[in-house]
Amino acid sequence: MRNNKGQALTEYILIIALISVIAITLVNTFGGYLKDAITKSGCEISAQEYVKGDKPGEGYCK
Repeated sequence: MRNNKGQALTEYILIIALISVIAITLVNTFGGYLKDAITKSGCEISAQEYVKGDKPGEGYCK
């Protein structure tokens, strides 16, 4: 009878590492758009005008 606990732990670590890599890639890809959406909402709440930046993530309140 063999002990398979170490094998299962290794599989879980590989799955978590894969999910982490995917999450980091998504944040790097869509992070600027998310930042613009939050900034735009903040501008509306504070009754300021939202100015769109040249690149995603560069928008600001005026």
